[in-house]
Order: sequence, then structure tokens, then C-alpha cells
Amino acid sequence: MPKKDFLSIADLDRPDLERLLRRGLEMKNARKEGREKRTLEGKILGLIFHKPSLRTRVSFEAGMMHLGGRTIYLTDKEIGIGSREAVGDVGEVLGRYLDAIMIRTFDHTIAVDLARHAPIPVINGLTDLLHPCQILADILTVIEHRGSIENRVVSFFGDGNNVAHSWINAAGLLPFTLRIAVPEGFEPSAEIVETAKKRGGKIEILHDPRAAAKDADVLYTDVWASMGQEAEREKRARAMAPFQINAELLRLAKADALVLHCLPAHRGEEITAEVIDGPHSVVFDEAENRLHAQKAVLEWLLA
Repeated sequence: MPKKDFLSIADLDRPDLERLLRRGLEMKNARKEGREKRTLEGKILGLIFHKPSLRTRVSFEAGMMHLGGRTIYLTDKEIGIGSREAVGDVGEVLGRYLDAIMIRTFDHTIAVDLARHAPIPVINGLTDLLHPCQILADILTVIEHRGSIENRVVSFFGDGNNVAHSWINAAGLLPFTLRIAVPEGFEPSAEIVETAKKRGGKIEILHDPRAAAKDADVLYTDVWASMGQEAEREKRARAMAPFQINAELLRLAKADALVLHCLPAHRGEEITAEVIDGPHSVVFDEAENRLHAQKAVLEWLLA
């Protein structure tokens, strides 16, 4: 049986995605009720970080501990992947030491090459192209609070970035409407959009934030300048200022709309403090759900 990886939501089919979401909620409830099972006893996960992270590192380390496994944390100083040592060689070597690898890096091709050469599962903890673990947690949060994402309207504001791309991938599999509201010049990958539409995705690319917010069930945003884009910060802030999630935009959404943000948040930039700290916000449930969604992925790949 060929080994499985988790590099992109687009690599899944709908039953697999729904199974992961269902299992994530089951695992969250099992932990709350003290009946969690240590299904990964003796397994070791390697964590490769080229980008620092609070949620990714802690949620993967804690998740493996909860399930009985262990982790080894690796930075580029130890590996020099793609510079000191070829990606394929790293994959071959780590595949003989570990049971799985999570990589959080810049260039998506590094994650793809690592998965191609490693004889063990590889998980995309984030690349500049995609952030599939985050979107699993996001959808799990919507289901937790609203029972289902089916027939909902999710509106994403700001930059057509890796988070937007993974939302688009998910819209190609699940029956909800996705609106991507971005300034001109910051649209998501046309190829990713077209692929998701061919799979049945209901996706709209808009340049009017008010139209995107109208009667939406979920308002979602991310930072305007991600790691590696600091030099563009002022330019991005000027372009994206009209796409800030604030009280005015929230009033256009449904009365019970949820507000999500993948964190870290810059209050006063992509979202106001009033909204992110207000009653519609479920961002800390969303952050917690990284743990449970990723535990479902780890179990799916390793148990």
C-alpha cells in the first residue's frame, strides 16, 4: 500500500476530507471527556521549521504527546535542506529515523520534493503556496459552531495568499460558497481557482469588500504581509485598507456571522480590536482546533 502525504487539501477526495473533519471533532470531545486513546504510541514525528511559529509547533508537539508519540524539532541550521544537503537526501535519511515529517517552509516545491523522496508521510505545515492544516481547523470550527459548512457563505478578505489558496481547494470539495475579496493585483492563483471550479467549487473573486460581506456566514482574514513580505508592508497596507474587517463590514454579514482569523493578528490593520475581541469572533476556538485537526491527520497517516 503506497504511503500517504498531506501536502494539499486538493489531494484529498470529499470522503477523506469529511472523515478528517469528523475525526477531529471526535478527538476534541474525547480529550474533553478523558477518553482519548494513545493511538500513536512509539511513533516519532520530525518537525522541520524554516519559518517560526507558535501554533504550528506547539499544536503538533502537543498532539503527538496526546497520542503517545514524540517529536524532534529541526531548524534549517541543523539540516540546510536544499543548500548544504539535497532535499532528496534529507528525505531518504529522515525516512530511516522517523515515522513522519512535518515541514513549515517557504518554497512549496521543497515540501513536494521531500514527500517524493521520503519513504514516510510528509505533512505540509505551511508553504508560501498552501496552508492546508489551517483550513482543516477553520472548517472544523465552522462545523463545531454551526453544525455544518454546507450551503454557507465564507468570505475571505485581504490577500490571495496561501490561506486563501487552501480555502479555494476546500471549496472544490465541499458544498459551500467561497468569496475571495482582494484588491486588484492581489488575486489568488488563477490555476488553483480554475482547478477548484472544475471540481464543482462555487468561488467568486471580488474587488468590493462590501459585496463580499453581504449576508455572509463567515468573515475571514489574515495578515496583509506574511513572513518574507515585510518590505512590501506599507504598499500592501495602503491597497488592503478598504478590506479591513471592522464593525461596518460585519453589519453587512448575517446577524449570527462568525469571524475567523488564522493568527497572529495585527489589531487595527486587517481587523479591528472591536471585532476580533467581540462576540462574533471564534478565533481562539479556531486556534485550538489546529491541535485537533492535526491529530486527525497524524492518526490518518500513521495509526
